[in-house]
Amino acid sequence: MALEPQPDPALPAGEPDEGFPAAPAGVDAEGHNPWYLAYRRLRRNRLALASLGLFGLIVVFALAAPLWAEHVAHTGPNTTHTTEKITVDGEKREVVDVEGKPIGPVWFGAGGKFFLGADGGLGRDEMVRLMYGGRTSLFIGLTSALITTILATILGLLAGYYKGWTDGIITRTLDVIWSFPVVLLGIALGTALAVGGLKIGPLELSGNSIWIPILIIAVVYTPYMARPIRGEVLAMREKEFVESAVAQGAGSLRIMFGELLPNLWSTVIVFFTLNIANNMLLEASLSFLGAGVQAPNSSWGKMVSLGTESIYTSPLLAFAPGVLILLTVLSLNVFGDGLRDALDPRSKVRLTRAEAAESAAGGAI
Repeated sequence: MALEPQPDPALPAGEPDEGFPAAPAGVDAEGHNPWYLAYRRLRRNRLALASLGLFGLIVVFALAAPLWAEHVAHTGPNTTHTTEKITVDGEKREVVDVEGKPIGPVWFGAGGKFFLGADGGLGRDEMVRLMYGGRTSLFIGLTSALITTILATILGLLAGYYKGWTDGIITRTLDVIWSFPVVLLGIALGTALAVGGLKIGPLELSGNSIWIPILIIAVVYTPYMARPIRGEVLAMREKEFVESAVAQGAGSLRIMFGELLPNLWSTVIVFFTLNIANNMLLEASLSFLGAGVQAPNSSWGKMVSLGTESIYTSPLLAFAPGVLILLTVLSLNVFGDGLRDALDPRSKVRLTRAEAAESAAGGAI
């Protein structure tokens, strides 16, 4: 018995069939540019937008630290209250008792003071430290991600465009960094620089400067972004638009930064978003192990490390910063995935077409 011909599998809405000419590059059938189309796809991804909103709330929470400290808690992040007493709901209570146990959360029972209680031993306001620690963690994550993005983009462009010995030197250097586990390399560099500081020419940083973990994290994560960018540049340098630029007499710098870089923006933006989450997680790990942020500075990872000393008597000291690390990293990763799908939907299109073809084949049988 002859099989009846089956219809072609349906394509996703808005996707052209291979049998018909597609819209010109850079615009869709309605004349919209790729960035507007990416915005429309991202706007339909409610999970990604919700994650972005959660991250925005965390940023606002951290930025409001000076306001809370000055107008509500009336104390600073490093101000100690070991021997002081406060009035909670009309009752006098010690901030740190004679056994060294800090006061727990009092919420608004003391007018906003010690909202989440005090830390162990020194009696510092935990809420104030949590907000200021968030500022430090976010600053390290954002700044190190920015440095990583700049370094990786420049190195990837140089290695992919020039090839030859330039590519060999850059790639082998990145391979050396790549060969070490990220956390172990960060611990080794962080411990060494925390003791002696960093001095390179006019650049001199003390051992407790937060710029030391920023530079360490930026360097150890550079290969993970530079290698994919190099691969894309190697593929694009053989395209017609690069040959056309060369024929018009464009120099190497103009081709790299005027022709190739604009075509890498979607990749760079996605990597930057995901790098913020990875860098914050690495900073928390290094600070927890004593190789990241050093006293008197505080970060969420440092607070988790200090909170474990009193985990049985005051679990909130470790639990609160740990939850904020989790929510921040999770929100950035989910938003980064949504941003990647919006800027480069081809992977989903290929998957949808494959699923449609498989479904049609199953129906034919």
